[in-house]
Amino acid sequence: MTERKKGLAMVCLGASMWGGSGVAGQYLLQDCGFSTAWLVVSRMLIAGVLFLLMDFAHYRESPLQIWKDRKDAKDILIFAIFGMLAVQYTYFACIQQGNAAAATVLQYLMPIIIISYNSLVSHKLPQYIELICVAMAVLGTFLLVTHGKLDTLSIPLNALLWGLASAAAAAIYTMKPKRLIRKWRAPLVIGWGMLLGGLALMPLCPPWQFSGVWNDFSALIYAYVIVFGTVIAFGCYLGSIKYIQPAEASILGSVEPLSAIILSIIFLNASFGFMDIIGTALIIGTVFLLTRKSPTKGA
Repeated sequence: MTERKKGLAMVCLGASMWGGSGVAGQYLLQDCGFSTAWLVVSRMLIAGVLFLLMDFAHYRESPLQIWKDRKDAKDILIFAIFGMLAVQYTYFACIQQGNAAAATVLQYLMPIIIISYNSLVSHKLPQYIELICVAMAVLGTFLLVTHGKLDTLSIPLNALLWGLASAAAAAIYTMKPKRLIRKWRAPLVIGWGMLLGGLALMPLCPPWQFSGVWNDFSALIYAYVIVFGTVIAFGCYLGSIKYIQPAEASILGSVEPLSAIILSIIFLNASFGFMDIIGTALIIGTVFLLTRKSPTKGA
């Protein structure tokens, strides 16, 4: 297998695992009675520790070095609370109130939020292709949540609001750690982000206070969310950048909502009609257009 094919396979595998994590999370939240807060806090604490251990095992450098610089420490705290914790909680809250497919697709409104933010900061109107993307995203979201009917919502209002909040948190999650990742390492930054986000949520939901159905099958699904849907998925996605361009990885990241939709239909008997397909295609299409316009750099 050539290095390019290896990179393509890795990013597709990682994105698919992310999509599967949403579907697994829906099962735990809706069928097993797990609380959103408990799932998020336990996932972040365990995954954070695993990331930091892997970073130390690979680089043999103390993970505490990142705290020596005051600016780095401030940025990692902001990233952990308003980026990592916020995106995890809002995403799973949207799943609990709605479904994994809708939550994943709504999170893909993130590029539009970034465009709007950059436009406000720079005091410049978005470029022509960016305006097209905004229109596509708005129309796609409208079709996804209303099926084209102004008087009805195809998903609960709470799910829609959590999904929009998830997109906003994902924008912070994407923009805030760029400087840190360039200076340090992606596993180190992600590990601290997850660990600190989990610690911040602990006072509200101690991980030892569990409620729900815990059996062999739910434990297996939970293990998938932690190991495959978090650690290995991030590892595959970030590792793919060694072999392919970041722009290509961004495009292939669209496998995530596609896999979430397919797995929801197969395992959760979710219904997905024509309007859902059109709305999803419009939202994911914005990612393709924006990536072709301006390839991103980063880890």
